Amino acid sequence: MKGITFDKVIEIIESLPEEQRESLVEIIRNRLIEVRRDRLAQGIKKAKKEYARGEVRRGKVDELMRELSK
Repeated sequence: MKGITFDKVIEIIESLPEEQRESLVEIIRNRLIEVRRDRLAQGIKKAKKEYARGEVRRGKVDELMRELSK
């Protein structure tokens, strides 16, 4: 979106009928949810690989916190 500013996007959105603005908000909300879901899935996938390679530490939270603060 080279050459278009945030202010211009807002101006364009405000020129839409209310129903279209509401639809746009819903579409953006759903896409953000999907992005977060994908990010979470990638984190889980990475954690599973690390676990399979034995790169995961186990212990109580206070023990892990002490180790991290060293």
